[in-house]
Amino acid sequence: MRSIWKGSISFGLVSIAVKLYSATEEKDVAFHQVHREDGGRIRYKRVCSICGEEIAYNDIAKGFELPDGDMVVLTDDDLAELPLTTSREIDVLQFVPLEQVDPIYFSKSYYLEPDAKATKAYVLLRDTLEESGKVAIVKVALRRREALATLRVREGVLTMETMLWPDEIREPAFGFLDEKPEVRKQELAMAASLVDSLSGDFDPSEYTDQYREALDSLIDAKVEGRDLVPAPDTAEVPGGGKVVDLVAALQASIDAAKRGRTGGAASDASVTKVPAPKKTAAKKAAAQPAKKTAAKKAAPAAKKSASKAAAPAKKTAKKTSATRRSA
Repeated sequence: MRSIWKGSISFGLVSIAVKLYSATEEKDVAFHQVHREDGGRIRYKRVCSICGEEIAYNDIAKGFELPDGDMVVLTDDDLAELPLTTSREIDVLQFVPLEQVDPIYFSKSYYLEPDAKATKAYVLLRDTLEESGKVAIVKVALRRREALATLRVREGVLTMETMLWPDEIREPAFGFLDEKPEVRKQELAMAASLVDSLSGDFDPSEYTDQYREALDSLIDAKVEGRDLVPAPDTAEVPGGGKVVDLVAALQASIDAAKRGRTGGAASDASVTKVPAPKKTAAKKAAAQPAKKTAAKKAAPAAKKSASKAAAPAKKTAKKTSATRRSA
């Protein structure tokens, strides 16, 4: 695993340098959006809705839209000035029993690894949490956002669970909560009996994602049946990505250089021509007199060239007739 954050746990007057690792990973099958006909990847461009131009990532800012449609634009410099007092620090606020923390608050799990020089202080905090049976409520800033979190021990490692803020939990305002249907004792007893029959110790290895397994089997069957769309040759696609076959690219460059030395008729054919922009009516009108003028200038020049070329021919004809007479 590779750490995604480095900081320290502030525990009273003790500072414990740690590295943060994501404790979970999604195992879902990743798909690309492709063209149904040829399997080509679908690309999206960042286009401005006003000017219609494609915008570079560095020119994109965050915008907050007001109710009247006006936009408040916030740049990276604006966001950098916001106070994040817990930046690069996991600040321990208090210790509470784990059962008092509703799991609905939990968002994402991370592992904390101590730096080499902070191992003793790390182990001290870990053992203290285990013996107390409590979790530490902390505050931390990740990716420019401040969050509450808990520190607990899992398999000998301090695990941090980021939490949602109280105003991010929706209230379950459902109509049936005001209803009071009558539930008989016999029904409760039967439900309790069903719970007892299905009770046991939790073993997560007993559960599998049947949909993902079936999807993997489907993909494997497609591969074995060679129901595949061949990968595109990016070297021949205009504006394509990186050239995958380096040897083929070098050979193509050598062939192009040879054609260039021999006159280059073939090399000229290989150049992709960009069509010229269409002329407007005004440009066409302006171009017509120019064409006529050029034609008039070209006519006398052509006559002069023709007369010059004809002169040697007449001299040759005179010499030939004189030779015949002498003979």
